[in-house]
Amino acid sequence: MQALEEKLQYHFKNPALLEEALRHSSYANEHRGANFFSNERLEFLGDSVLGFVTAEYLFAKHPTAPEGELTRIRALLVCEDSLHEVAQRLELGRHLMLGNGEEGCGGRTRPSILADATAALQSRRSCRGRVRSRRRGDRQASDSACAARIPARWSCSRGAFPRRPPRARCRADFW
Repeated sequence: MQALEEKLQYHFKNPALLEEALRHSSYANEHRGANFFSNERLEFLGDSVLGFVTAEYLFAKHPTAPEGELTRIRALLVCEDSLHEVAQRLELGRHLMLGNGEEGCGGRTRPSILADATAALQSRRSCRGRVRSRRRGDRQASDSACAARIPARWSCSRGAFPRRPPRARCRADFW
């Protein structure tokens, strides 16, 4: 787990939360007596936190952009493909706890499982770090990190986004 924390550049004070973020429901179901929880609840929270942080950044950065454009861009940035690419860069698959059936069916490389685990991990990081710093009003660090990840072709140099951002790809480099 230490190698993963180094890649994340984040130390989990409570290792049980890191383990829970990496625990697939198939593993939790096979080990019911151990009273394990799967990462599904953390994934739910992570999806919401990522959507919130992204929406808040886009809203502040592009005050004249219409809601529809902001929604499309947020959807491109916070999606399964994007989270899957992040998981691949982190080599998250090798850290997952999977049940025997999921392990045998290639679960360590399945995009949906990797994306879900990435969202679960982000829920812990974001709730402890970014969201707290935003509540204190310290936005500079997270805003510059977001700005570096928004593709240049989406900037509002003339006050408007392109009519349709490309739908074929998500932007994993946002995270």
